[in-house]
Amino acid sequence: MDIKSSDIKRGEIWKVNFDPTIGAEIKKQRPAVVISSNSIGKLPFKIIAPLTGWQSSFEDTIWHVKIEPDNKNNLTKTSAVDALQIRGVDIQRFISPKMGDLTQDQIDEITAALASIIELQ
Repeated sequence: MDIKSSDIKRGEIWKVNFDPTIGAEIKKQRPAVVISSNSIGKLPFKIIAPLTGWQSSFEDTIWHVKIEPDNKNNLTKTSAVDALQIRGVDIQRFISPKMGDLTQDQIDEITAALASIIELQ
């Protein structure tokens, strides 16, 4: 199945192929949430934040947003959106089909984490 840029929307969770990577960058195929606006960009490119398994040490960080699995996001375990590892990726890295969706409250939490990371006033 060919995925078009218009098929991928803000707040959706897709499996993304992060390899190849360098150093401490998040690796392998894993879920990621689309954080770029639906109305921006003509290139086949999306800004995403990867998800990783939740760890108690994340409680003290401003860049991890805890996501509990449910029937809307279709995650299989408690996860964390790692807002510190946002990146822009070509849609060729997206693996079909879409996994699920986050709630608006969760998207707002991710947006707040991003604002904290860049010290947005």
